[in-house]
Amino acid sequence: MVLLLAAAFLPTGGMARAEANPVPVPQTEPSPREHVTSALDNPDANGLPKPLVDPNKIISGGPPPDGIPALDHPTFVRAADVNFLKRREPVLALQIGDDARAYPIEIMTWHEIANDTVAGVPVAITYCPLCNSAIAYDRRLDQRVLDFGTSGKLYNSALVMYDRQTESLWSHFTAQAIAGVLTGTQLQTFPVATVSWGDWRRAHPHGLVLSRDTGYDRPYGQNPYPGYDDVNSAPFLYHGEVDGRLAAKEHVTGLRSGDDAIAILDSDLKHHPVIETSLGGRDVVVWRKPGTASALDDSTLANGKDVGATGAFEPLVDGQHLTFERTKTGFRDHETASTWDGLGNATRGPLTGHSLTPIEHVDTFWFAWAAFHPNTRIVRP
Repeated sequence: MVLLLAAAFLPTGGMARAEANPVPVPQTEPSPREHVTSALDNPDANGLPKPLVDPNKIISGGPPPDGIPALDHPTFVRAADVNFLKRREPVLALQIGDDARAYPIEIMTWHEIANDTVAGVPVAITYCPLCNSAIAYDRRLDQRVLDFGTSGKLYNSALVMYDRQTESLWSHFTAQAIAGVLTGTQLQTFPVATVSWGDWRRAHPHGLVLSRDTGYDRPYGQNPYPGYDDVNSAPFLYHGEVDGRLAAKEHVTGLRSGDDAIAILDSDLKHHPVIETSLGGRDVVVWRKPGTASALDDSTLANGKDVGATGAFEPLVDGQHLTFERTKTGFRDHETASTWDGLGNATRGPLTGHSLTPIEHVDTFWFAWAAFHPNTRIVRP
């Protein structure tokens, strides 16, 4: 399987697939390459700080560095001009200020990293298929603007990135440099949610969508990991011990604040679609809306089984604490009877136009969340 993946992901230099009416997006130039010792070939090389993790556990996933090519020059189209996505297809939703972007997983699964600039902020949007998780980072670090590539390595079966300025290695899950001259450095992250294309388009009809015009010839829309979303199967290239509280590939929503980490089972959210809890002393509401296809089930991504979409929010508007219930089309708060979409926007009622403050969360497999957050609490309804 490793060799097959490596062959599948090598750049082919194929023709870009032009989309109608591309929207110019100003991009921040990355900082130049620095003349320092690289951690790409040897995370424990002489002159480098001691890695944060055992270098023997940073293993090859098959492809070489950049064998899975990051998107360094992403192009975008308006939501109204998109004709290649199906309603249930999952997209990664990122919003900074008034700038809302959607990154279709059908594209991200073939590239894993998009180096982008959103609302003037240089960001990296990342998707790790093997742990089924999406995280967005601020690429600014002191006086540097980093840009990231895929290292071809895995740690706990999760994507290991490298920055092209120092060739330090970074953990997808922790946003931290785990080897190289930047070891121990932490990046700021932004909330990103995995939602259906139909729901995102309804919430952001004028938003920007990552285009298939990538400069690479890939079978966008096809899932290179068919059948991987199976709770009874083992994680790929995961050699750690699985926390036995749950099955390794149980779907969970994970949240972390400081030393506090929680996990909520998707199976619980199916039966209790609104769960109120706390995280680091802060009130949190986590909800689930059906209608989003799994990116890792069927060979055609749009045909994946329904795994729903989750949201995590601070349940406050103008200082008023809200409580919610699921409706046929979204959610309703008990205090004002306003209706809300799955992305936390009030669409009808007295609070129309208000949005809940999103809280960073990760939809992922249990083995990955527990490996990086072994002291996580499991919150049950």
